[in-house]
Amino acid sequence: MTRRKKDPIRDITEEERTWLERISRSQSEPAVHVAHAKEIHAVADGYSYTDTAQLAGKKSGDGVAHLVERFNYEGLLAIQPKHGGGPKVKYSAEERERVLAEVRRQPASF
Repeated sequence: MTRRKKDPIRDITEEERTWLERISRSQSEPAVHVAHAKEIHAVADGYSYTDTAQLAGKKSGDGVAHLVERFNYEGLLAIQPKHGGGPKVKYSAEERERVLAEVRRQPASF
């Protein structure tokens, strides 16, 4: 007998289902986005976390459960992975670009 799902997938809207199908078939999206979209779509279609993990080539359904939990709270933004380790990001993209623009600037002549 399987355990009760701690955080089962919420009902997804038709718009979300359309986007999941579109992303899961995309050839230009990053591979991790395609894989996550396929996993969420499979769970929404009634597959168990374990079956979904096996279809995705994973050994455990725990990763699928975590992805579904994120999807329940974040929606389609859960498809994009978070920072995966290493030192914390110090500057955002805008801040980084501002610093680089300052370095590229021609010095003022006196």
